[in-house]
Amino acid sequence: MSASPFIIIAIDGGAASGKSSSSRILADKFNLLHVDTGSFYRHLTAELLARKVPHTDLPALKAALAALQLTTRLNGRSAQMLVDGRPAGDEIRDQRVNEHVSHYAAIPEVRHALLGYQRGQVAVGRQHGFRGVVMEGRDIGSVIFPDADFRFFLHADPVERAKRREKEGRQDSIAERDRLDSSRKTSPLTCPAGATDIDSTFLSLEQVVEKMAALIAPKLG
Repeated sequence: MSASPFIIIAIDGGAASGKSSSSRILADKFNLLHVDTGSFYRHLTAELLARKVPHTDLPALKAALAALQLTTRLNGRSAQMLVDGRPAGDEIRDQRVNEHVSHYAAIPEVRHALLGYQRGQVAVGRQHGFRGVVMEGRDIGSVIFPDADFRFFLHADPVERAKRREKEGRQDSIAERDRLDSSRKTSPLTCPAGATDIDSTFLSLEQVVEKMAALIAPKLG
């Protein structure tokens, strides 16, 4: 009997569309490395804010990015990015980062700085014996892994997504982040051609996962 293939699953979508929750469940269900690229951009944003490097100062931004060392450690089944050996703290989910992350993420140099690192998580997954990688973000199926084995795009009504954030006890400028992420010139948030589009507005988390798992399971045997 041949060994199961190593698979790559890309899950894209806006804030509170269900990416993170469904990705974690799929990681547990199929023994996949979970990669939350949104946390990478948040961690980088927090680091740049701490260094007082504004997103409007491109020379200073490029110099700061060139000096950073990005590595990975595992937190259960999740890949955790370390910046100069430091993990992210709770600050990456605060209001200040919420307000700035889309501005930094729109800068081509920032996206380029993370491109190779994100793709490198496949090697991390293989090294640690996972059956594949499930990577969530906003340009995974369109830019990072356009040839992924499975590409999903989750979306939901903005009002419903705002309610989900409130239930989590978090504040997020969902409409504004959607606008910035969808209108940026580099790697905009969009449903990639050929991806499986799932509207999660009226679906439970279990139903969303079930739709994706039904497609993934046959591939893993």
